[in-house]
Order: sequence, then C-alpha cells, then structure tokens
Amino acid sequence: MNGPVISRAQAIADARRALDRARARRDADRAAGRLAPEIELICRRLERQQRAARAATAPRRAA
Repeated sequence: MNGPVISRAQAIADARRALDRARARRDADRAAGRLAPEIELICRRLERQQRAARAATAPRRAA
C-alpha cells in the first residue's frame, strides 16, 4: 500500500479530462444522429432544465 499517491488536483484534472472526452463522444454521436431516441429526449429535457435554471439565476436588467 505504499504505491505512488496521486494528488487531489491531479485526480480532479484526470476526471475532468475523462468527462470532456465522454461529452465530446456524446456530442459527435448526437450530431451524427446516432443517439437512441429516448436518449435524445433525455438530453433535450436536461438542456431545457439548464436553460431554465440559468434564466432563474440571471440578473435582471431594467428595460
């Protein structure tokens, strides 16, 4: 159990890199129309929720 220790920052960077690769694959599959219809619906629902959350937290500008 005395193997090399990965720093927290390195572990986070590695996880982010893996997540970015997965997102890129998903986006490429989506753009090519290779996602299953139910997965496409899930993606659209999540995007709507994200837009609504951003709109709710965005600062209001006076007209």
